Amino acid sequence: MRQRQGRSLTEDVYAELRQAILHGQISPGDRLHLAELAAAKQVSLGVVREGVIRLAAEGLLEATPQSGFRARTLSHQHLSDLTWARCEIEGLTVRESVTHGDTEWQASLVAAHHVLSATPPHIDGAVNPAWMIAHRRFHTALAAACPNTTLVSIRQRLFDEAELYRHWSARGRGSQRDIGAEHAAILHAALAGDATFCVATVQQHLRSTAQFVVENPDVTAADPKSRRVGLP
Repeated sequence: MRQRQGRSLTEDVYAELRQAILHGQISPGDRLHLAELAAAKQVSLGVVREGVIRLAAEGLLEATPQSGFRARTLSHQHLSDLTWARCEIEGLTVRESVTHGDTEWQASLVAAHHVLSATPPHIDGAVNPAWMIAHRRFHTALAAACPNTTLVSIRQRLFDEAELYRHWSARGRGSQRDIGAEHAAILHAALAGDATFCVATVQQHLRSTAQFVVENPDVTAADPKSRRVGLP
């Protein structure tokens, strides 16, 4: 069977794997067998390798000696380090965004919040994929007016790493947090132009998410898996 190649195929494989990781279809610790992935998608091994290297650079995959690539494993120490970094970078980015944001930015943020608030976070006890998309868009919109593109890029990478914890935390007990109220408070602070309060609200939002994960034993207790996965 003829293998397909090309830039668009690399993007397709990258996007499919990325979504599968962030939505929990590939579990933390799962090994990726590149040859099997290439055969399943009828693409060259180079296409798959390029995609997984990009995901490893984003922190969503880990390269392990003699074992290839696996989905990032979760741990309390990694979560602690990640949350600290997110609070610092998110604080800088949000402060710049609120300071430089104009009316068009405000309108985009309001629209993103409207979609988020209208989307249920969970369906049948699991994270609603539509909510994850809306959640990403709201926080992306919040940071969109930051003129420092390096900060924005780092912020997005850290957000993506945290998505793994966000998904797997849904497997445990329900949260008593009013996540909707937290997002509304962030929105109101941003629209008021109060950068200091907005940053503080966002940072507390991030710490609350991390604290919930730490208190949920189902999120990081499992040992890394060794099963090999193909594309969903």
